[in-house]
Amino acid sequence: MDIRQITPSYFVSPQISPEDAQTIKDAGFVRVICNRPDAEIPPSHQADAMGEAMRAAGLEFEVLPLTHQTMTPENVARQMELASAEGPVLAYCASGTRCTVVWALSQAAQKSSDEILSTAANAGYDLAGLRPTLDAIAAQ
Repeated sequence: MDIRQITPSYFVSPQISPEDAQTIKDAGFVRVICNRPDAEIPPSHQADAMGEAMRAAGLEFEVLPLTHQTMTPENVARQMELASAEGPVLAYCASGTRCTVVWALSQAAQKSSDEILSTAANAGYDLAGLRPTLDAIAAQ
């Protein structure tokens, strides 16, 4: 697993496996958010299989599949609701980028684009191309 910290309570990761559930639980996470649409992956890693494994390990599991088309303000707000838990939350997708982008979009009204992009870069995600969108959200 390649878990990367975005904030003290929000972490992102590329695709995880059902076998990772206990390790995720042992690392202190309380909730896992799947941002990967089932159409992208084999049945063994789709939301139903992942949810079963995560819940069996004692983790909360939420599904919010994200694509460029579904990265709407409503889904950005929903992700941040799901990221609010009584402990650390791990969100995953194919590479962790979508999970980081949705976080970045949620922060645009509160933080500077520089701060958001720096935070993402510190976690290994280059979101520089998102700057115009972050600036536009901040200007609203």
